[in-house]
Amino acid sequence: MTRTTVKKGEKLYYTVSDIATMLSENESLIRFWNKEFSEVLKPHRNKRGVRYFSKEEVEIYKKIYFLVRERGYTISGAREQLKNSTIETDENFEVINTLKTIRAFLVELKDEI
Repeated sequence: MTRTTVKKGEKLYYTVSDIATMLSENESLIRFWNKEFSEVLKPHRNKRGVRYFSKEEVEIYKKIYFLVRERGYTISGAREQLKNSTIETDENFEVINTLKTIRAFLVELKDEI
């Protein structure tokens, strides 16, 4: 059995509100994407019906955001892209995420100077 290592301050599960905050989007859009991409997003629900997403599903939301908001795909185009996800697409997504992280670090460093 493998154990998941969790860094301090990192969650195992995320709510719709958490994801909306991460992506700077409305919660209603996150719920809409959950419905539209139900074949890849299957959140756990508690007794009250609150959705909880794993880290892997959060990464899928980030890909959806990238495809729809940054690349200009339609919902159906993004769905097709996720379904036929290639290594090249995943690598491009990872490179862009890394560059954004580096940029955020550099901006923060510049502000401190």
